[in-house]
Amino acid sequence: MNFTEGELLNYLASFIWPFFRVSSMFVTVPVFSVASVPARLRVLTGLLITLAILPTLPPMPAIDVFSSQGWMVTIQQIALGMTAGFILQMVFSFMMFAGQTIAYSMGLGFASLVDPATGVQVPVIAQLFVIASSLLFLTVDGHLLLIEMLAQSFHTLPVATLGMDQADLWRIIVWSSQIFAGGLLLSMPVMTALLFVNISFGVASKAAPQLQIFGVGFPITILLGMVLIWIGLPTMLEAFTEMLHESFTLISQLLRLN
Repeated sequence: MNFTEGELLNYLASFIWPFFRVSSMFVTVPVFSVASVPARLRVLTGLLITLAILPTLPPMPAIDVFSSQGWMVTIQQIALGMTAGFILQMVFSFMMFAGQTIAYSMGLGFASLVDPATGVQVPVIAQLFVIASSLLFLTVDGHLLLIEMLAQSFHTLPVATLGMDQADLWRIIVWSSQIFAGGLLLSMPVMTALLFVNISFGVASKAAPQLQIFGVGFPITILLGMVLIWIGLPTMLEAFTEMLHESFTLISQLLRLN
């Protein structure tokens, strides 16, 4: 059996562009983009998913892979996959920001660990929130839903030189502001309670200067913060679930699924 050069390039295009869109998602998607997950495993997972959905994909455009238009198509596919994972990564940053704010209010800002996802030091409270969010994300099959949406996007947003436009990028920028607003609102009850406790310690130190307020107040602040986190963690996870639903809605809009 003989194949011409054009046929071989068509076969390559029908595989390489879907592979770029799928595999680039694992570069930014939470849980799977951490440094502890080997790059070979992410590439192999993207390869297997691409092979699984390849028979259901529509025909690829008649564009040379190594031409200038082919490079534009490649950039668009990588951008689509990375953007879908990055939006979910911002949802986890929403929980991390809330955990950092609460940790600094408790006086645990010095107790930091290296976050495996970002490679920077974050307080242990933020790590607790991220771990709980990761377990919830896997429990509700968020990673499977993202893969399904990405597979369906080849029908609603076919492989072409044009993918996301300026309006889509602006929509992502506007939506990202919810990370700071939502994280601050989520941590506000704990911050307010700890603020009143610190104010009461300040009043007590003025009324009785001989008391060792720092020796007593610091453990009480940490203990009260732990109790408030234990009480409010279910509500925080519910807020994370709502933010996760909004992120999937935004991804479906970018991929033209609705």
